[in-house]
Amino acid sequence: MPARPLSIHPRSVPSSRNSAADLPPVEYRIRPANPGAHLFEVTCTVHAPDPDGQVFSLPAWIPGSYMIREFARNIVRLSAQADGEPCAVDKLDKHTWRAAVPPGTKKVTVDYEVYAWDLSVRSAHLDTTHGFFNGTSVFLAVAGRTDGPCLVTIDKPEAEAFRHWKLITALPPEHGRAGDAHRFGRFRAADYDELIDHPVEMGEFTLARFEAAGVPHDVALTGRHDCDLDRLCADLKRVCEWQIRLFGKPAPVDYYAFLTMVVGDGYGGLEHRASTALICSRADLPWKGMEGLPEGYRTFLGLCSHEYFHTWNVKRIKPAAFTPYDLSRENHTRLLWAFEGFTSYYDDLALVRSGVIGIDDYL
Repeated sequence: MPARPLSIHPRSVPSSRNSAADLPPVEYRIRPANPGAHLFEVTCTVHAPDPDGQVFSLPAWIPGSYMIREFARNIVRLSAQADGEPCAVDKLDKHTWRAAVPPGTKKVTVDYEVYAWDLSVRSAHLDTTHGFFNGTSVFLAVAGRTDGPCLVTIDKPEAEAFRHWKLITALPPEHGRAGDAHRFGRFRAADYDELIDHPVEMGEFTLARFEAAGVPHDVALTGRHDCDLDRLCADLKRVCEWQIRLFGKPAPVDYYAFLTMVVGDGYGGLEHRASTALICSRADLPWKGMEGLPEGYRTFLGLCSHEYFHTWNVKRIKPAAFTPYDLSRENHTRLLWAFEGFTSYYDDLALVRSGVIGIDDYL
């Protein structure tokens, strides 16, 4: 069969209105209830639920990582209440549940725990040093309401040991703009797709900021490191500004965040609409007094460049097979060469075109 054509989805095109958009927002609350046991506690509240029974599901995969992950396997407990009273919940398949809705019910709330012990960019991780999650791992989709608005409250762990924890995400706060503050609280999303496309990092991370084409960009480093933040920000600024010029100003975002987990030995990245989740070896970060461009640092810059390029290619220039995503099963496409191949071609090319590396280093 011929490959499906690419569909262009510029940020300025609004989503169509439907009944879900006219209903009250779906409300989520997530709390690092027990960091030592790696457990997030989550609630999902639906006002005006489906009278035939409200269906909930968790994605089987995350956009950008094209494998079935079955995130629902990490839900270790789930119960539901209708107007505060316990109600029956049936599990329909491995990632779908239906809560009974008695006549006259005004709201249904589902409470569940998520085991978060995957130190990667595609899932969720929680311990006494930090917390990280993608929405696909923790937020249930509400059948019939995925096109409507969402509100999410993210709580800080309660113990005194976590008093210095802060939070970073490109998800905008309920009041204000993304990146204005790095604190816990209430956040908003236009729909479920936006909700799950903004990863969250919490802990005592190191934070640095630079501007590219007038857009604030934050770099958050979680974990032990000795990074020269001035050097890192200067190099990333050049790469980001070159890519913005390549696709044309203005940038498609008002704020961008590089959420980076620094480990002894690791490498990986996952793109999102206004941020990227990264994992890198601490030896791959620049250090003060560093001369030249060591191979490890060049590799890390190439990773950042790759994920940043996805801000356009895949996030805003999408295969038709992904519009919309069906996160319950595989989405078949023959266009991996376009949205990963093109991006891989440009990641290191952006380093040389922006002047971060020389042509001899590139060749």
